[in-house]
Amino acid sequence: MRRRLHNVLSLLLLAGGSCLLYVGAREYFDSRAGQTEAAREFERPVSDSPETRAATQATSVRTIQRGETLAKLKIPRLNSELYVVEGDGARELRRGPGHLEGTAMPGENGNCVIAGHRDTHFRVLKDIREGDDIVLQTDAGQFLYRVKRTQIVTPDNTAALQPTSNAELNLITCYPFYYVGSAPKRFIVEAQLAGSIQRPS
Repeated sequence: MRRRLHNVLSLLLLAGGSCLLYVGAREYFDSRAGQTEAAREFERPVSDSPETRAATQATSVRTIQRGETLAKLKIPRLNSELYVVEGDGARELRRGPGHLEGTAMPGENGNCVIAGHRDTHFRVLKDIREGDDIVLQTDAGQFLYRVKRTQIVTPDNTAALQPTSNAELNLITCYPFYYVGSAPKRFIVEAQLAGSIQRPS
């Protein structure tokens, strides 16, 4: 009886481990596929129709719909390059870090908020530090932000989501980075717009 119980327990542990391995592998490959798709979308040239040219001249930037690729995010010191999508729902965050709708767009005055998963796209943030450069490239140009500080907060601390008068960037992910289950805290990277803005010719 004891041996049979031991065998059943062993099988349950193996099944549980296999499930965890499958979920982890699926998340990893989904995130890689999502970034590949987002990169293709970002690099795809905008239509050269008269209507598109007129709209571009009027607004200087095309309208981004939920789920579309908004920007390329680079952290040079960490040799990291990610593609940011519009929206922060589950579907968007599987593709890449998501820009919170209603917050400032990259380069604009106000608080630009981008969230991402700690176990895929935003795992790189575990190595970021004060003074690091963050470059956001959009249709409107390239915008250089410099990290002012990082902090760990509880989920009910929403200060990083609040509007600001200056051009700021807040990157948000769950914390700790290595944690089984739903992580109990949030890791915030606060950066400010710095340097010149390069606009496309």
